[in-house]
Amino acid sequence: MRVLVVEDERNLAAAVARGLRAEGFAVDVAGDGLTGLDRALYGEYSAIVLDIMLPGRSGYDVLRDLRDRKVWTPVLMLTAKDGEYDIADALDLGADDYLTKPFPFVVLVARLRALVRRGSPERPARLTVADLVLDPAAHRAWRGDTEVPLTAREFALLEHLMRRVGDAVSKSDLLAEVWDENFAGDPNIVEVYIGYLRRKIDAPFGRRSIETVRGVGYRIDAAGG
Repeated sequence: MRVLVVEDERNLAAAVARGLRAEGFAVDVAGDGLTGLDRALYGEYSAIVLDIMLPGRSGYDVLRDLRDRKVWTPVLMLTAKDGEYDIADALDLGADDYLTKPFPFVVLVARLRALVRRGSPERPARLTVADLVLDPAAHRAWRGDTEVPLTAREFALLEHLMRRVGDAVSKSDLLAEVWDENFAGDPNIVEVYIGYLRRKIDAPFGRRSIETVRGVGYRIDAAGG
């Protein structure tokens, strides 16, 4: 298994590479974001260990470019940051896992092996269904070239439907994922917000992308309505 380590702290990069080689990995090292992006785009890797704070290009930019170019190699982010928003940004951009420095080396190895076992499913930074585009990291949505303003709840509801494009998603599933699994209010709140979404992303554009599946729930039409 070949792993790319993109880390500008030379001692740390050397220590991680040495340890991974001892565990049977083949390792390439890049000390800046531009070199890391080039190697990640054109090399064959089972996983990438990517620092966030890098010279040249940040780890966020490298990750965004990889996912935009449909490179789905599993990425584990390394960062000295431990804020919730930093972690959320990395995951929204398509990262598979993260570790905060300092970290136990045995945990790094275990997480890398788990990522390799999991494979490389598609995790686009932007969700696209026909001309409907959702950017979870930037929290923005577009219908064609027109940006559509959405509330946080509307955005979460649309994101969940788009991640399950073509599937019939039950009201109970939507309540659990978008509201809370212990939500005690009126379950018809889902219908209310579906109505809000239809008036924003469908009606002004002559579309019917959000379909009602009677007796089940709702789905996003893969063809865009």
